[in-house]
Amino acid sequence: MAYTPELNQKYSCTLRRIAWNFGVPMTVAIKMILDHAAKSIESAEVCAKCRDKTRCHECVFSRRI
Repeated sequence: MAYTPELNQKYSCTLRRIAWNFGVPMTVAIKMILDHAAKSIESAEVCAKCRDKTRCHECVFSRRI
C-alpha cells in the first residue's frame, strides 16, 4: 500500500465497531465501506478529477464507465 492514513480515536472506534458488527477484521471492514461508498459516487466525476491516470486498470471507478 502506497499510503496509509491514520485514523483519529473517533474514526478508529467507529471502524472497529463496524467490523465487530460484520464479524470481520478492521482491514476487511474498511474495504467493505469503501466498496459501498464507491457505488454511491458518480464514476465520471471521479475520473474527471483524478490526478493519477496510471492506475485506471485497477480503479473501481474507471471500470464502471
